[in-house]
Amino acid sequence: MNVWIAVGVTAVGCYAVKLAGLLVPAGVLERPLVKRLAALLPVALLAALTAQQTFADGQALVLDARAAGVAAAAVALFLRAPFLLVVAAAVVVTAGVRAMCG
Repeated sequence: MNVWIAVGVTAVGCYAVKLAGLLVPAGVLERPLVKRLAALLPVALLAALTAQQTFADGQALVLDARAAGVAAAAVALFLRAPFLLVVAAAVVVTAGVRAMCG
């Protein structure tokens, strides 16, 4: 029963957030600071999720093949490689490190 309560509360919360977004006056959304924050927020959230999934294992900090894959992707991005090549570099390096380390 507790799971269904959590599902219901989450659904109501999501609806409330959507409704709150619709109720914000258009003038507020046109401010330069709000536009800048709205553009940067998804990037910051994605970076935080990537860092958490790459360098954390529960409560411990880990450096393993995932970190090598992220480093390879960062190098490919620095070299301005296309997105698919960035992803491929990360996959190949991560798989290679895992294969070498067993």
